[in-house]
Amino acid sequence: MSDWLHNLPVPVMALSIFAFTYLLAIMIFAAVAALATGERAKSFQAISPGMLPVLGIIFGLFVAFTAAQVWSDNDRASAAVSREASALRAIVLLAAGLPPEQEGRVRDLVRGYIEQTAKVEWPMMAGQTASLRPAPPALTEALQLVVSMSPQGAGQQTAQREIISALGVALDARRQRIIISQAEVNPVKWWSLYLQAICELFVIALVHCGNRLASGIAMALFATGVAASVLLIAAHDRPFTGQISVGPEPLLQIMPDASTGR
Repeated sequence: MSDWLHNLPVPVMALSIFAFTYLLAIMIFAAVAALATGERAKSFQAISPGMLPVLGIIFGLFVAFTAAQVWSDNDRASAAVSREASALRAIVLLAAGLPPEQEGRVRDLVRGYIEQTAKVEWPMMAGQTASLRPAPPALTEALQLVVSMSPQGAGQQTAQREIISALGVALDARRQRIIISQAEVNPVKWWSLYLQAICELFVIALVHCGNRLASGIAMALFATGVAASVLLIAAHDRPFTGQISVGPEPLLQIMPDASTGR
């Protein structure tokens, strides 16, 4: 599916997909109607209607397998963002156990990381251009800061250890998030899905070629089901792209306040 389609608002995406699917159905209906004359019409009508449920079941399986991938990708994306937000929140809370200077610096770095992620990294993930190659400078600096400090007392030692662990979790969740942002339904699956739908539309048109009204109604109903299925998958295809996507809200909700430091 093209990038422009994934970035369309859902109503416009629905209009595009339904229009394309109905156009296919109309073309098939017109082609069969033009060819269904004389002996060809008798040959068309001799095609067994038993092919309809078989092709329909195969199409349904294609939709189910494709949708399963899409739901899995979205669930994994939401889980990664929630895990990252939880780790960052733990860092902010645990920073209270550090000396005031280190605490303020850690909180500033977490805030800067969240701002950078929401403003820069999220649009890159939406365009599938985010990369794991550059490490996030804010989290890297926070890790170096916490590792290099000399804790005073058991409380600071515990805070240092837990912050280091939470930073590792946040970095791992970010890695998972970026990897998942590259996920999408590949073109072979899209072409196979529509090819199966075209086969079903052709069989409907051939079986009912003797009754154009019945043929048109049956094809319109099946085309509507095809378009609805494709819309549902396309709207959720890329977890971080489009109107229905995983956003940075969980991260923004736990951002430390700049003015109060809390």
